[in-house]
Amino acid sequence: MDRIASFITKHRKIILIIFSVSAIICAILQLFVTKNYDMIDYLPEEAQSTKALNIMTEEFTQSMPNTSVLIKNVSLMEAVEYKKQLAAIDGVSSVLWLDDMVDIKQPLEMSDPDTVDDFYKNGNALFSVTIAKGTEKETCAAIRKFIGEDNLLAGEVPDLATMQENTVTEVMGAMFILIPAVLLILFLSTTSWFEPVLFIATIGISILLNMGTNVFLGEISFMTGSISPILQLAVSLDYAIFLLHSFSDNRKKYASVDEAMHHAIKASIVTVAASALTTLFGFIALMFMKFGIGADLGLNLAKGIILSFITTMIFLPALTLSVYKYIDKTKHKQFMPSFTNINRVLSKFAIPVVALVILLIIPGYLGQRETGFEYGNASSSKSNRSGLDRLEIEKEFGKSTVMVLLVPRGDVAKEQNLAKDLNEIPHITSVMSYSNTVGTAIPPEYLGEDIAGQFYSDHYARIILYTDTVEEGDIAFNTVEKVQNTAKTYYGDSAYSLGQSANLFDMKNIVTKDNTMVNLIAIISIFLVLLFSFKSLTLPFILLITIEAGIWFNLSMPYFVGTTISFIGYLVLSTVQLGATVDYAILLTDRYLTHRKENSKRIAIHQALGETFKSILVSAATLSIAGFTLYVTSTNSSAADIGMLLCRGTIFSFIMVTCFLPAMLLTFDQVIAKTTYKSTFAKAKHTDEPILDMNNSMHVQITEINKKNKSKD
Repeated sequence: MDRIASFITKHRKIILIIFSVSAIICAILQLFVTKNYDMIDYLPEEAQSTKALNIMTEEFTQSMPNTSVLIKNVSLMEAVEYKKQLAAIDGVSSVLWLDDMVDIKQPLEMSDPDTVDDFYKNGNALFSVTIAKGTEKETCAAIRKFIGEDNLLAGEVPDLATMQENTVTEVMGAMFILIPAVLLILFLSTTSWFEPVLFIATIGISILLNMGTNVFLGEISFMTGSISPILQLAVSLDYAIFLLHSFSDNRKKYASVDEAMHHAIKASIVTVAASALTTLFGFIALMFMKFGIGADLGLNLAKGIILSFITTMIFLPALTLSVYKYIDKTKHKQFMPSFTNINRVLSKFAIPVVALVILLIIPGYLGQRETGFEYGNASSSKSNRSGLDRLEIEKEFGKSTVMVLLVPRGDVAKEQNLAKDLNEIPHITSVMSYSNTVGTAIPPEYLGEDIAGQFYSDHYARIILYTDTVEEGDIAFNTVEKVQNTAKTYYGDSAYSLGQSANLFDMKNIVTKDNTMVNLIAIISIFLVLLFSFKSLTLPFILLITIEAGIWFNLSMPYFVGTTISFIGYLVLSTVQLGATVDYAILLTDRYLTHRKENSKRIAIHQALGETFKSILVSAATLSIAGFTLYVTSTNSSAADIGMLLCRGTIFSFIMVTCFLPAMLLTFDQVIAKTTYKSTFAKAKHTDEPILDMNNSMHVQITEINKKNKSKD
């Protein structure tokens, strides 16, 4: 530690140059980081829908429909002309319409009315368009220009295009809100106008380093790009605050600023490392998900924590030593109270909070297990054009999704029977196969590739199904399951399904298993960190139940109010809230154990809360505001859910740590003493025996503390 601290204090100019140049380079590199907006790409290779997508890509030149275009007030012949012009737009692979299903030269009354109503109703034509991957923004823009403002464009690809347009601006918008809010908190909690600038500069550089080094990963998910910078700022700001507070304390002991920083680095590096480690393990747990979005997000956030730690312990000391005179010149009075006697207030809430926790912990645990999830990443916001167009199309044609079945080619009669059975499944509105579209009498070899290629490759036959369900939910997933089971009766495991509903159904099955594993890994990892940190068999359980109860209360709320949340929000929140807010519990418990060596348990908890409440409040306020900022600025439902859960969860954790944990430490004081390695708790006096009425139990202890403070003065 001495060598590290000495190197930093002696070579601060070199350190500043290295970090500044690296930050500039990474700021440029992050412009070249590719973002993937399609969460289906993160399904594992063994997933059914992944295999189906690979077969589709290898066997067929035409992909499945992923976009809906509605043209208003057109005749059948005008609609056919629109279809040709849509197909001619760059990026459009194919266009399906009513004329692919029935002979529109004959009276429509002779055709199946349900099939007709899926594509043409009240003079409005609804086209199923396939847009090539990688051309989403450009192709959607070209289609909108062609169809004009009066007509509608919606679906999976327009949603992706909307997210591509919004991601960068939303991150910037969130930062414009978050940074001033954080600065305000820091101005109130510090005694220098310049000190908060150092915090923001340090974490800002670590964020740039993290974003820039993503270029070596090839690509990141849009979700990672949206939330990683905000979470990194909120979670790692504590490291910088702790170091500068230690530096300020050591300046009172040492005349030389270099010596003061030397001791500040030594004093804080272990504590900051322990804090970073708990958060790091939470993020690493995400990397064990089979669903690749977890690995992508976990790796990026874990890398961000490591870079924040390095930047705080190396760059911040060098920067502070270079500009400490500005800190001194911009001193101001303390705006925030000291909170020395905050326990007088908090102790009044201890018994009600403990009673509520005991009463609600089981319903909270059971409720969070029943919370409903959303698995898609489509933006359904009513505030953007894609969302509004989707609602208008659904008003006219109802809800609709497209699904594709891939079955081995060769037996046309079997395909025909399968198509008939599929048509009998509830919520299947139409089935489009070679047998019921072209007919079994005409061999595919006699038709052109533009017709036969829609249904046949060298090895597979393709059947397109239309449903009247939304993309996900119980009805949609039940429909997918019935389709898959029906296909298996004919082809066994050789039949594959894909489409948004089928993909999300696979995602649901995979992440249900991931959820249990990720939470288990995070809890075990952090339990081991706590076990070795405190060398106690009791404290890890007390600290974990304190934080986990807050998580359960937070995640059970959607169930009890009858709403659903993004499964990504659930997974991220579980690990972030556990990894980030357990630091509050560690800080308070560490100070309690220190004071317990010389004082009674009630004096120890009073002093521990007085010393740590401000730090916990500042950290919790920062994390909660970061979550709220993400919630109000994100049009994507997954990112918005993460924001709201983080905001609300941090408040729950703050209450649990400042009200519930002190009561637990007091209640199990003797158990902690007996189960902690080499504990040296001071023996309790008669006046410090357990008192049931916690509201009136502090008078003697407070008087004793005040006497000690006066004698020191």
